[in-house]
Amino acid sequence: MSNLKDTIFYKIIQGQLPCHKVYEDDDFLVILDIFPANLGHCLIIPKTPAKDIFDIDAGTASKLYPLATRIAKAVKNATGCDGVNILQNNQAAAGQVIFYFHLHVIPRFEGDGLTNFHSVQNNHENQEFAQMADSLRSNLNE
Repeated sequence: MSNLKDTIFYKIIQGQLPCHKVYEDDDFLVILDIFPANLGHCLIIPKTPAKDIFDIDAGTASKLYPLATRIAKAVKNATGCDGVNILQNNQAAAGQVIFYFHLHVIPRFEGDGLTNFHSVQNNHENQEFAQMADSLRSNLNE
């Protein structure tokens, strides 16, 4: 458990690092990915630490997709995207880079040319992230 507490996501949940918060409840924090595949790319992070799908508790897992559905609708409405990817990597061989469970909600656009789901650089200004987080929050109830 101590290595999970050293991860960036745990530190964000604890308020030790900044983020662009989209949603928060007792079980999850949803933030914008700062290296997004496309602007509006969200990460759903459980507050109960888990390394991956093999480690997440059943109670948390059962609440994950109802929230993902809600976030996906907000992403679609806020970005006007043509589709949405829901992605979750487990262990290094599957592309997991941060070893704390997180679910990606990625807006996709026709012809966006994405072949992977992370930018190698952050091409967006802090204000763009802040505006997108505001837009996503306002679209959560639609």
